[in-house]
Amino acid sequence: MNIAPVAASKIWSNDYMMRYTSRFAAAIISAPICAAPAIAAEIQVAAQGPVVELSVTETVEAEPDIAQITAGVTTTAPTAVEAMRMNAERMNAVVARIKALGIAERDIQTTGINLSADYEYDQQTRQQIFRGYNASNRVQVKLRDVSRTGPVLDALVAAGANDIGGPSFSIDDDTQAQAQARQAAMRKAQAQAQDYARWAGYSGVRLLQVGENVRSGPPMPMASPAIMVTGSRRERTPVQPGLVGTSVTINVTYEMTR
Repeated sequence: MNIAPVAASKIWSNDYMMRYTSRFAAAIISAPICAAPAIAAEIQVAAQGPVVELSVTETVEAEPDIAQITAGVTTTAPTAVEAMRMNAERMNAVVARIKALGIAERDIQTTGINLSADYEYDQQTRQQIFRGYNASNRVQVKLRDVSRTGPVLDALVAAGANDIGGPSFSIDDDTQAQAQARQAAMRKAQAQAQDYARWAGYSGVRLLQVGENVRSGPPMPMASPAIMVTGSRRERTPVQPGLVGTSVTINVTYEMTR
């Protein structure tokens, strides 16, 4: 696994904030420690010196072990009943093929069934002309062996699928990656807070508050993979899973201490 830190320039321009607050000693002593009512207790820690607030993101990259694709069928017919009938027939063949490839029922999920009228604009009459009905049905398929992604896509197209999406890649259990990213982010935040304190004439820092956000995987591409056909020979669909990242963003507040 590789730890990829967020660019410093981005953190500086968007995330880093330093806020100095001056308080009299008497006000600090009298500052209460508050607790929220029964549902969730929140403790506010009073700071006697200036505070620095940081937002730091660290990302751990690893090879994915899950691929998700979508496969569907779109059909057109003069009537709604016929469009749905044709669609059901072809979609049943696609689903049967998915199951024949050894993919478990729990990894197959219908994501959308649509029926809509199809109109075409006539330039001469300047009117919408009814052409029939479009019916579509799509399923999302989870592959637990990413090396099968290309062959599965090709098999589904051969079975009649004409609406393909994905793939998107992820890690089934990214707990370890989260822990590594969290540790790296905390170390970085501590070092940055120490730098701010030193520049401001203080000797150390005291942690007051920590919060985090976790994001797994890259943005999910939905572009359809190409299947090249040359004469009677069809090229296999190439799929490169690359690496996916697990990012942890921590929001921390430190008090500067003497």
